[in-house]
Amino acid sequence: MSRQEVADFLRHLADERELSANTVKAYTRDLAELETFLDQYLGRSDWTWGDTEVDRLALRGFLGWCGRKGLSKRTAARRLAAAKSFFRFLHREQLIEANPGRSVRGPKVEKRLPGHLAPGDIREVFDFAEREAAENRLVGTRTLLILELLYGSGLRLAELHGLDVGAVDEPAMQARVMGKGRKERIVPVTERAVRALERYSLRRADVSDRTSGPLLVNNRGGRLSTRSIQSAVRRCFEHAAGARGLSAHALRHTFATHLLEAGADLLAVKELLGHVSLSTTQIYTHTSKERLLRVYRDAHPRSR
Repeated sequence: MSRQEVADFLRHLADERELSANTVKAYTRDLAELETFLDQYLGRSDWTWGDTEVDRLALRGFLGWCGRKGLSKRTAARRLAAAKSFFRFLHREQLIEANPGRSVRGPKVEKRLPGHLAPGDIREVFDFAEREAAENRLVGTRTLLILELLYGSGLRLAELHGLDVGAVDEPAMQARVMGKGRKERIVPVTERAVRALERYSLRRADVSDRTSGPLLVNNRGGRLSTRSIQSAVRRCFEHAAGARGLSAHALRHTFATHLLEAGADLLAVKELLGHVSLSTTQIYTHTSKERLLRVYRDAHPRSR
């Protein structure tokens, strides 16, 4: 079996579609699992992607194999989606005669409502971060800036991690970020974020060049890792009961949820988040509706 087709597909994802390194790694793992299954399913390792036996039934068998391994429906659906995307590529490049994934449906997966923080929890998280920032040290001032940009501007973790000095235009109160698929967008920045950046910049200058390089730095002047960003956020989350157990990404979910609950236009929120499809943004409307339903049930005397 030639693995060149997989390598070409992964190169297409990285270079032409400009997907993130993490996304390409996920495709790599999923297709490796598909190869392992096909070795077992076909009982040989000399098969090719164009073999007639690598068909719709084989992909259905792949789904069943994932289920027998104890994988969730969501994970199995993702692996099937990776396989179908790969076969579309092979068919488009005329490397196979027919696309076996065209009519294969994945397991039905319920949309998971994103975890987010209530306004009271947000206040507790920021109160703790502001107390630490008042000590005027690199770590405390940096953590406050992280929170202000994740919640105040709705940034993804990877977008925040990739920010360089100069990406935030303080007078204009906006930032230039590189989103998924290397698509650049401009996002608003709050006054509090600008103040947090001014305070942090003084401490950042103690360990790194003030005019260039990554915005978020460690105490050696190198770019702060995503793991360190997550750790800083989670430490603040420990000080709010409703935030414990959530990841840094919950601040982006909270940004969107609070905007919609305050009456923001769905299309505007879509642009702020950098979503390609409106359907991706609409999941936040479910969160808001759940909250309204709870308020109604708790407050209206005839709701029960």
